[in-house]
Amino acid sequence: MNMIMHDVHYRQFNIENEDTLERPKHLEQRFEAIVANPPFSAQWNAGPTKSTDDRFSAPGKLPPKTKADFAFLLHMLHHLDTGGTLACVLPHGVLFRGAAEAHIREYLIRDLNVLDAVIGLPAQIFYGTGIPTSIVVLKKGRKTDDVLFIDASQHYEKVKTQNKLRPEDVDRIVSTYRERSAQPKYSHVATLAELKANGYNLNIPRYVDTFEAEEA
Repeated sequence: MNMIMHDVHYRQFNIENEDTLERPKHLEQRFEAIVANPPFSAQWNAGPTKSTDDRFSAPGKLPPKTKADFAFLLHMLHHLDTGGTLACVLPHGVLFRGAAEAHIREYLIRDLNVLDAVIGLPAQIFYGTGIPTSIVVLKKGRKTDDVLFIDASQHYEKVKTQNKLRPEDVDRIVSTYRERSAQPKYSHVATLAELKANGYNLNIPRYVDTFEAEEA
């Protein structure tokens, strides 16, 4: 439907409809760009066969059965070509939850060095959920090992019961990402040493201080 609205014919694309984690349709393909908004914290079958699946086995631990967020992310990373970029909308829980998910975060950052940026978005910008979300950006073949954090959660326009990113809000996110610039109360470039000191916890307030003192 989105393509039809933008006058792009579906026959220009190879569209498949399946259970992505159970029966993937593009296992042999690698992509230069991947953009996705998977279902948040869905249940998935983290059974024994997943431990030998190349998409999920490398970190040494599987994402929990009740939260497939990292399963989707690892699946997409498997399909990302060297030099490619992956941008995925995920709930904030993936940034700081412990156990297996903490182990996978450390693997992505320390072992693979693929985490490029974490962008915090406002709450209530997606229909069907009011929770604040984040964009996790992964890149293969990075030249640096730092991570850019952007807190864009307070920059939006309220339209009735929904919040909306204005063109200037989007432009600021994009320009900050391209320039990898540090801006007070908005963005920060964290070193690998900082990430390690924080136990590879990616909770944005650990890196971007947005505190405003109240007037007396």
